[in-house]
Amino acid sequence: MPENYNTPTLPLSALLESLLLVADGPAPVSQFAAALEVNARAVEAALDELAALYANAHRGLSIQCDRDRVQLTTHPAAAAAVETFLGLESTQRLSRPAVETLSIIAYQQPVTRPQIESIRGVNCDGVIKSLLTKGLIEEMGRTDGPGRPVLYATTPLFLQHFGLSSIKELPPLDIDALLAAANVGQTDLIPDSAPTPQPAPPPDPTSLASSEPSNHPTT
Repeated sequence: MPENYNTPTLPLSALLESLLLVADGPAPVSQFAAALEVNARAVEAALDELAALYANAHRGLSIQCDRDRVQLTTHPAAAAAVETFLGLESTQRLSRPAVETLSIIAYQQPVTRPQIESIRGVNCDGVIKSLLTKGLIEEMGRTDGPGRPVLYATTPLFLQHFGLSSIKELPPLDIDALLAAANVGQTDLIPDSAPTPQPAPPPDPTSLASSEPSNHPTT
């Protein structure tokens, strides 16, 4: 290598962009901070800078944040072109029971199966298994209550499926709008089970909005 060769100095946001590009998937902010030898706040500021750049310059990339995990993805509006280029199948269809269950998890996460069933008024074991298989939800541990039921939360794939950069972008709960956005079919891979005995009546859907779904491949 020539002695007069000088490696250009890149700003933190550009270095972070390089790490996001080579990452295998969503990675915690702390991992990026350690690799760049800066604190988490500096990484978060650089992420905001990249997100603004992509949005204002109408770029084909997007920053996706899922809790403390971050990844670089293609823009939701580019989904159709990317799927055609990669020869991917069209977005998987979700049934109404699946969308209803997924909505409850998204707005109430982390949430247990009994809590979901108390809202929907039916047994949700089959639908939850289907959503787990699709990769739209994941187990997030267990509660300390009787029986220690499993806690469920959404995944980065959930954000991709609905074209969201962050769970904070969820709109006020509207099941009909979510059904349309999710390209809902009449059946799911695993149908709803039989109703549970004496189910609790579901609350007003607007009560879920006070808590807190364009499928596109990651880069």
